[in-house]
Amino acid sequence: MAGEPGALRLLVRAARFTGRTLRGEWHAIVVDPVRRLAHRGLSGLLLAFVAAFGVILFHDLAQHPAGATWVRRLGGVTADLPLWLSLLRTPVSLYVPALDLPVWAGITQLFLAFALAELVLGRARTLAIAYVTTLAGTLTARLMIELGPGWWGFGLPAECGAVLDTGPSAAVVGLFTYLAVVRRAPVVFTLTGGSMVWESIAVPNLAGREHLVAVSAAIVLGLLRGRRLRLPYARESRPGPLPAPAAAPVLPVPNPRAAAPLPADPTRARQCDGFRTSTGARTP
Repeated sequence: MAGEPGALRLLVRAARFTGRTLRGEWHAIVVDPVRRLAHRGLSGLLLAFVAAFGVILFHDLAQHPAGATWVRRLGGVTADLPLWLSLLRTPVSLYVPALDLPVWAGITQLFLAFALAELVLGRARTLAIAYVTTLAGTLTARLMIELGPGWWGFGLPAECGAVLDTGPSAAVVGLFTYLAVVRRAPVVFTLTGGSMVWESIAVPNLAGREHLVAVSAAIVLGLLRGRRLRLPYARESRPGPLPAPAAAPVLPVPNPRAAAPLPADPTRARQCDGFRTSTGARTP
């Protein structure tokens, strides 16, 4: 039929585009981090090991009544706490696992997220993204509870203020989303963002909303990476380029073999002639 060649070309182009995209994502998410790991060794996974061991430690402490009390005091973040106390506990909450989720599956995701981020982004940026996305979910949850029920489904009842924060899961979601944006990995982005949307629809709780906020914050941070704020008057106040320094004059180099002529002095010449006449010359 007449339309078959056009449809076939469209399918071939779509297949080539998909192949290039998957190949690029494979190199960006798997091949490149593995090469960096081979170059840096296990020292490149320091944050991943610390995060995994921290979750294991807090999980073991939470199995005892006294330990559970101290874990809640150190890293338990709820919306009904004072803001300064929530901000103080937020870094420790990254290592406090949720009690209603399987801890070993969470540790695996946590280790993988921090390992990839540390190898690709570096330690400082990994910690910054993990903290900012977690803090965004925590502060947004406080805002939802403060607004109360209603607001087109955005607000939450006051009873949610006693619910524990998401713990390390918001950081994991934020890191995977940020990596997917900056590395242009649509498969990772779809799996991460799609799972969070499905979670918020299937189980509409506070954790699901905080995860969506963490995904949104990571997308914004990924899109803003490498961009600087340009003010309208920045071009006018920016100093222009400095003028190039003038070239130093080239002085002539004297030739030591060429002797400079002495100035002629007639008086000295007559004295020398008289001296030669009186000493060695014969008069006729």
